[in-house]
Amino acid sequence: MPIDHQYTGTSRLNAERRTLDLEALGDDPHVDLLVIGGGITGVGAALDGASRGLRTVLVESRDLAFGTSRWSSKLVHGGLRYLATGRIGVAWESAVERGILMTRTAPHLTRAMPQVVPLLPGLQRPGQASLIRAGFHAGDALRRSAGTSGTVLPRVRRVGAARTRQLVPGVRTAGLRGALVAHDGQLVDDVRLVVALARTAAQYGARVLTRVRAEAVTGTSARLVDTLTGQELTLTAGAVVNATGVWADEVDESIRLRPSRGTHLLVDAAKLGHPTGALTVPVPGSISRFVFALPQQLGRVAIGLTDEDAPGPIPDVPQPSDTEIAFILDTINNGLATEITKDDLLGAYAGLRPLIDSGDGHTADISREHAVLESPSGVVTVIGGKLTTYRRMAQDAVDTAVRLRGLPARACWTDRLPLIGAPAHRDSRPLPVGPVPASLLYRYAGISQDVTEAGELAPIVEGMDVTRAEIAYAVSHEGALDVEDVLDRRTRIGLVAADADRARPAVEELVAQCLGLQRS
Repeated sequence: MPIDHQYTGTSRLNAERRTLDLEALGDDPHVDLLVIGGGITGVGAALDGASRGLRTVLVESRDLAFGTSRWSSKLVHGGLRYLATGRIGVAWESAVERGILMTRTAPHLTRAMPQVVPLLPGLQRPGQASLIRAGFHAGDALRRSAGTSGTVLPRVRRVGAARTRQLVPGVRTAGLRGALVAHDGQLVDDVRLVVALARTAAQYGARVLTRVRAEAVTGTSARLVDTLTGQELTLTAGAVVNATGVWADEVDESIRLRPSRGTHLLVDAAKLGHPTGALTVPVPGSISRFVFALPQQLGRVAIGLTDEDAPGPIPDVPQPSDTEIAFILDTINNGLATEITKDDLLGAYAGLRPLIDSGDGHTADISREHAVLESPSGVVTVIGGKLTTYRRMAQDAVDTAVRLRGLPARACWTDRLPLIGAPAHRDSRPLPVGPVPASLLYRYAGISQDVTEAGELAPIVEGMDVTRAEIAYAVSHEGALDVEDVLDRRTRIGLVAADADRARPAVEELVAQCLGLQRS
């Protein structure tokens, strides 16, 4: 492992550090690398640059994971879908990056998730089950060739009806002949990964600044506006990386995007009998598309997803369409004993994929390959791709910036750099003993002890497995600056409006207390 010359050990992100970092930039407004965008690719690029020894600043006009990064399926895909459509390179890259996440950089934030395709009469057209089985075995071969062992992701197998019902108790049982089971990776939560990357980048010296908007961006400079105070400063940089996702064309006018919308529905896990596997139902007429019912934290199941054109202005919070909701329900109900209706929905969310406009074809047919482009102004833009391959996207973007601008960077080593909370991270501590909620250990792993020391372990409200300590920690260590940051991103309570309404008074009180302590 390289010598960590830039390692500071200070991972804490909060309002106090934000103020100090802005003051320091005012005194010395030149850096090696400016990254614009606080989603998964932006924070990945900030970690990549900082860990190579570059003086790095990341600015985000809103909050970490404000855009597409928080609206995913929470899956770490191995590229099975891309194999089915002949995109071998994308599939290989996905499988490799999945293995890196699950074994080296973030094993604490990933789990093996059984994908359960029930063998039911009428669910697959003639021969489709054989095609799915062949695809699963091809994906298994890809897993092995990418170096991911069967202890991390078990091999493909067929199981009987009893085991199928154990994995997904809500599955339709009439005519059930068992299921095909393959495993993919699942994240504890997508925002937890973004926050871990941002904090690890901060440990290597990056300044991570939310509520800071970049204006008048060129390849070597930007005007930074603190949206909380209105203060401005002009920052010069050796290179500027645009990692703003679906907003990339607002920073770089030479980019042409064609966003597509992916929608998920949220139901109580009890509706499906608290599944431990992901019910996987083929989309009629397709051999590569499925609707998944994915177990999630906080006692929820997310059912999705869609792939629909999303033209027009980019909303801060995309909304599912009635057509998408009907499609998801119609498809998943083909595999359920008791159908789910709109009345059963706790909530729904939609995310926009930042696809490169190829000029034709349905968005489902547009390549998920990423691209790194230099604009006429000299800005390096990274676009396309998907959550699983964020690390490779970040590396390619920083590699390009280093090559074009001659930056004094060491070689990339993020493929073996454990994120904060991972067992191999130098600051990880043994799991706390005593009456600590299992849900807290699940979300925080090697930093669980730090979280328990931040506040009380009582639930923020009765019946919700988020503790008061987690709220306090979000403000003191994870960069949350207001109640929405906590509800909508650090804890994901806000995915269900009724839960957010119940928790809001207590969260408001605790956030105010924590921010007051920082100011005193």
